[in-house]
Amino acid sequence: MSRLTLRLPDTLHQQLIHLAESEGVSLNQYIVYALARQSSINYTIQPIPKQKTNQQQSDFTNLLQKLGTASPSEIEIALSERETVEPEKELTPEIIAKFQQRLQSKERSKR
Repeated sequence: MSRLTLRLPDTLHQQLIHLAESEGVSLNQYIVYALARQSSINYTIQPIPKQKTNQQQSDFTNLLQKLGTASPSEIEIALSERETVEPEKELTPEIIAKFQQRLQSKERSKR
């Protein structure tokens, strides 16, 4: 467990003390609880309305249909014109090699 020294305005400190007392816990426990609760809000999954997911599915299906009409030569041209960027730092050469192997093996299995 780590330790953190924190400067608080007196009014906030007193407010936190009162809140902790009303919950029947120590000030430390209350602050840890409040911080954990606040940080978890950022990771909460929000449901998407059914209408929006249906629209996304429809848009995706339409896109696939449009993409399916390209000839192999048109696809090759588009791929050759795409921008190449440097991979993220986390993508080590080993990870990139594994991805390339997977892509090649999937391409071979389609033939």
